[in-house]
Amino acid sequence: MRPLVFITGASSGIGQALALRFHQAGWRLALAARRQTDMQTWLAAQGIHTEDAQCYSADVSDAHSIIDAAQACIAAQGVPHVVIANAGISIGMDTREREDLAVFDQVMRTNVLGMAATFHPFIEAMQSREVSSMRQGQVGTLVGIASVAGIRGLPGHAAYCASKAAAISYCESLRGELKPLGFKVVTLAPGYIKTPLTQKNKFPMPFLMTADAFADQALKAIERGTSFQVIPWQMAWVTRLLRILPDALLDRAFK
Repeated sequence: MRPLVFITGASSGIGQALALRFHQAGWRLALAARRQTDMQTWLAAQGIHTEDAQCYSADVSDAHSIIDAAQACIAAQGVPHVVIANAGISIGMDTREREDLAVFDQVMRTNVLGMAATFHPFIEAMQSREVSSMRQGQVGTLVGIASVAGIRGLPGHAAYCASKAAAISYCESLRGELKPLGFKVVTLAPGYIKTPLTQKNKFPMPFLMTADAFADQALKAIERGTSFQVIPWQMAWVTRLLRILPDALLDRAFK
């Protein structure tokens, strides 16, 4: 049977592009998002049939919701070979404003706890998979979609940067924990991707790329089992410089 990929945040943007790219590569799709109707409409427009893809309504900020979707996927389609925790939100905030503490909580619950809640129900199921259905001797692959925003903090984007930094560290920890069990944990850090999430940005976005171009590179990284990759490569060099940039120089840039 063809391999199965489970993708959250699949109703638009990166998630939708990943779904299309995996479908083109011959994978079956299990797609989860809050807007189930949007996913179904998109699948119909792409000519993707129900034997190739199923949609599940889920809100990753609600652990019960995403776990229910995961269990429904396993019951209907089997255990995925790859799980991609892609769903995420970005909301500007000001810590001086009391009501923005709720914004911080919302972003962290979606981008960090939502990632853990997405992976959780599949880990035991993947471990129980029959050896004959494993791919390349691996129990399974968990993919966390982080961001270059998790490398250094940016003014006005404290919640988003903090959530993506946490996602990077979380996946790094999980990679070490699950490696002895035969899992691959892949962290992908996109730069600026042309999606509904970035359309509202009023600032320059260097090395902006389409979601389809990102998905093509992401599939290759996932199939290689790359531990951590920044996409595109130009932004990877920028992040290397940001990692070693002295705080004093960064502080000057924020004046």
